[in-house]
Amino acid sequence: MKSILSFLLTISAFSCTPKEPKLPKIAIAGLAIESSTFSPAVTEEAAFKAKREEDIFSFYPFLAEDSMDRKRANWIPTLRAHALPGGAVSREAYESLVNETLDRLKANLPYDGLFFDIHGAMSVVGLDDPEGDFIVRVRQVIGYETLISTSMDLHGNVSPRLAENSDLITCYRMAPHEDALDSKKRAVENLLDRLESGKGKPAFKAWIPVPILLPGEKTSTRIEPGKGLYAKIPALTEKDGIIDAAIWMGYPWADEPRNHGVVMVTGDDEKAVKEAAEYLANSFWGVRNEFEFVAPVATLDESLAMALRSDKKPFMISDMGDNPTAGGAGDVTWTLNEILKQPEFKSATGPSVIYASIPGPDLVEKAMEVGVGNQVTGMAGAMVDNRFAPPLKLTGTVEAILEGDIDAGVEVVVKIGSVHVIVTKNRKPYHNESDFTNLGLDPRNSNIVVVKIGYLVPDLYDMRGDWIMALTPGGVDQDLERLGYKRINRPMFPLDKDMADPDLAARFIPASGQLK
Repeated sequence: MKSILSFLLTISAFSCTPKEPKLPKIAIAGLAIESSTFSPAVTEEAAFKAKREEDIFSFYPFLAEDSMDRKRANWIPTLRAHALPGGAVSREAYESLVNETLDRLKANLPYDGLFFDIHGAMSVVGLDDPEGDFIVRVRQVIGYETLISTSMDLHGNVSPRLAENSDLITCYRMAPHEDALDSKKRAVENLLDRLESGKGKPAFKAWIPVPILLPGEKTSTRIEPGKGLYAKIPALTEKDGIIDAAIWMGYPWADEPRNHGVVMVTGDDEKAVKEAAEYLANSFWGVRNEFEFVAPVATLDESLAMALRSDKKPFMISDMGDNPTAGGAGDVTWTLNEILKQPEFKSATGPSVIYASIPGPDLVEKAMEVGVGNQVTGMAGAMVDNRFAPPLKLTGTVEAILEGDIDAGVEVVVKIGSVHVIVTKNRKPYHNESDFTNLGLDPRNSNIVVVKIGYLVPDLYDMRGDWIMALTPGGVDQDLERLGYKRINRPMFPLDKDMADPDLAARFIPASGQLK
């Protein structure tokens, strides 16, 4: 009798044990690049350095194996690829990466959600609005019930197609993008919260195009008005009925109709969503005349003259027009050619200069043949963008050779007079102090450091003694009026300075699959 009673109690206890909640099944996919249509460069598939399946988690520390967010879902990583900014992506590369993503998504259908991680400023040869095209093709595979949360750079573009097919959408709130991982985590947690709560798709999505197109160097959140504009967002997202709010500055170096500012707000309260979106859009338009470069700007000649007069080390000069992290080819030789002409730098005992950097596989190969400490002569630069200056024949002493960099492949330091020129096998942005010290260079004690960049990223900003941004030529010329737009929607501020105030009323975007 006792054994029967024990058995019944065991069965009863088992039947009363609550079932573990079923975890949502969420895919991860995305392609990210900033690509200039004003650069002659073309980006091919290898540049994206695609990661697949479990390797994708290395992009997201907040999805580490023991993290809380990792445990909240059954994650299905497919393909996630990120390329250095550059020229437009070839159609073949785009189709290859998109089709592989679609095939990988098909293999594990169905999904409750998709974390769609993109930049938003990809240009593809012969195709407008690639991110809009990509997400529509994703929808055709995963269906219209699956919840998509899209994460973007604030310099991306949000077309109506992208807005329609994204259920949840957000972007960075800082430039430089020190909050990139925080923004991606926010996109993931918004998705998880909506799935776990059963609320699903937001009831309302407000989209407002703002006809402003400015270079990133004028929209930094380090200074006003960008700082105050983006500071308005967090309080809005804490209001009842609002999930997220975002402001996109847009990408100015592509000549496409979708390129302009955008405000989007998502939520479940129509009035709150509408008011928040219109408040941000009007705030953005209201400060349009206040945007200025984040640092002083000057011609290259003026910049060099200031640097030579300065006693602050290092005096940093941004070679802005050919910034590879904004979409420049990274191999324009104009600035380096002008520096090497300066009489002050002809002698090895002149003011010390570091120039970072110029691609030159010919010189790199010859430097590896002769070795450190020996003279080398070789060609560098202008293999892609030779519109402003031809390839340079450089002759100098090899001071360092470093192999194995993920971007550069091989780096060589050649000293020409008092100028240390960093020549790379493949183009590479120089953003960290270690990028220099690994090559035996001492940027903090150099008189002048010239970097192909716009506004300084945190490591360089902290290292600067003084700083000027030089208005140099290239595929991401900061003087937008010199670019010659033909396809963007006009009027557009500041190209059309006297334009009438635009209609900034909220436009409610329907659920995916409904926009005609």
